[in-house]
Amino acid sequence: MATVKDIAAAVGVSIATVSNVLNGRPNVGRANRQRVLQVAKKLGYSPNRAAQAMRTGLTRAIGLVLPDLTNPFFPELAQAVENTARSYGLLVCLIDSQGRVDGESDGFALLLQHAVDGIIWCPLGPRLPAKLKKLARPVVLIDRPKPGYAVVHSDYVMGGRLLAEYALRMGHTRVGLLSGPQNLESARQRRDGFVAAYPRDIKIAWEVSVGFDGLLTQEAVDALAVRRNATLIVAGNDLIAINAIRWLSEHGVRVPEDVSITGFDNIRWAEVVTPRLTTIAQPVGAIGAKAVELMQEIMSGEKIPARRTVFDVTLIERDSVKYLGRR
Repeated sequence: MATVKDIAAAVGVSIATVSNVLNGRPNVGRANRQRVLQVAKKLGYSPNRAAQAMRTGLTRAIGLVLPDLTNPFFPELAQAVENTARSYGLLVCLIDSQGRVDGESDGFALLLQHAVDGIIWCPLGPRLPAKLKKLARPVVLIDRPKPGYAVVHSDYVMGGRLLAEYALRMGHTRVGLLSGPQNLESARQRRDGFVAAYPRDIKIAWEVSVGFDGLLTQEAVDALAVRRNATLIVAGNDLIAINAIRWLSEHGVRVPEDVSITGFDNIRWAEVVTPRLTTIAQPVGAIGAKAVELMQEIMSGEKIPARRTVFDVTLIERDSVKYLGRR
């Protein structure tokens, strides 16, 4: 079995450099890092993580706690996190909260038992799980900001503004909102970004808050049934938009001929539903990768304050919005 010494000799670097690469420390240049990893793979090097954990107290495992894997946005996010974590030699322990507060709390307890070195977490709601305070490990938030934590997310206000600009460009001035859950900052900023962009030009005909799981409440169904002359429905995410399209279709309302709809997230389903959904695309791959990079820096001893890393979003125009002409 190949050793660290064998890899160092083959690459022509020190044993310390090889050790730094294999343990995911950031203080090695990209070229040397790639060369060490290539040679390690070629020689069949396999680290004994159990022995390393006994020696260092570190497991080289991180937790990833997500709200609901039935929402296609989160499996894509998990894949991005896992791909980047693997490049650092990190194992990802995935927890699906299944939309339940107790599921999230139980997940944190399980991660405590397995002594993960840190947690990347997309919070289910505004309250902090009690288990989090006992973790004594670094935490990086993803998608949903909370005070006091490093967080990586999209520019939700920008997304709302882009949708408002697009609505006016397409001639829509009377809008219905199927906003996401307003106790989450990510949903609140999407909504506020849209409403605040052109308050004199766009009239909000009605507004109903819907969970990010996309399940339409009776209040949402009632709003869709009446519509109150709204020509455009702006949904808090793609799942809400897709469920609204399905309900309208089942009740004889055509999209976009009778009413237009937009989403947010650009999940893969947005491209395959009929009509194809106009939406805001989040850079999911970049968000997941950056969260892991921040976690790796913290675990390597870097002092990272409660900073926000915010990524721009883009408007993806498809078929779900009808052009009504210039205002």
